[in-house]
Amino acid sequence: MLNTVLVAIDVAESSARQVLNTVEELKLEPRSKVVLSHVVPTNQSEVDIVVDRPSADLESFPYAEIEKQLQTYQHSLACKSEVEIVTGDPAEEILRLAKIHHADLIVLGSRGLTGMKRILLGSVSSQIVEDAPCSVLVVKPK
Repeated sequence: MLNTVLVAIDVAESSARQVLNTVEELKLEPRSKVVLSHVVPTNQSEVDIVVDRPSADLESFPYAEIEKQLQTYQHSLACKSEVEIVTGDPAEEILRLAKIHHADLIVLGSRGLTGMKRILLGSVSSQIVEDAPCSVLVVKPK
């Protein structure tokens, strides 16, 4: 049985709904927990502003918008769930959250990069598959 499923969602990607549809197809037990997570990469300049000045106006930072979108997804789930928004390197943060929550499964989307783009940009999903402390389900874009 899957007790805890970590779902890594990039709210900016069109695959977010596809990832959630895949989670719903898993037919999780009502006592299972889904952790909807999003990682804000630290290379975004807005993050530096918020981190440097925690009292800065958060309305200008996309955090509130991201949280609202994740909460919308949260309401569509049939089991208990929670939302995690963190900053940092996406692969490292997803792996860290999986360990913290003792995830039995990580579900995430793939950007579908191939060839030179994959070499230059790297693949978050590949790194997670390689280093995860649990099983990983990668949802390919359609």
